[in-house]
Amino acid sequence: MARLLVILPFVVLALDVFAIVDVILTDQRRVRALPKVVWVILIVLVPIVGALLWFFIGKERRDRGGERRTIAPDDDPAFLRNLRRDEEHDERIRRLEQELAELDDDPPKD
Repeated sequence: MARLLVILPFVVLALDVFAIVDVILTDQRRVRALPKVVWVILIVLVPIVGALLWFFIGKERRDRGGERRTIAPDDDPAFLRNLRRDEEHDERIRRLEQELAELDDDPPKD
């Protein structure tokens, strides 16, 4: 129990420092409920609760925002559509080359 009382303040301090740095580095558009300065003051005055409130309430999640996510090529409909179009173009070029080769193979007429 005594070890816990020695370690706990360091854990709380680390959580608060991490939360304050996160508030400072977070883009203003992703901050909810209060201004960034108020969040920092809240984290300093109410250490554990302030940090937890910041992570759960104060910071907007990326996946809910309007920011674009990177999509794997297999999941991107535009990429798959372009891939199919490119395959169709390649097939058409192969057919045209084959027709031209057949026309070139004809014996000359005298």
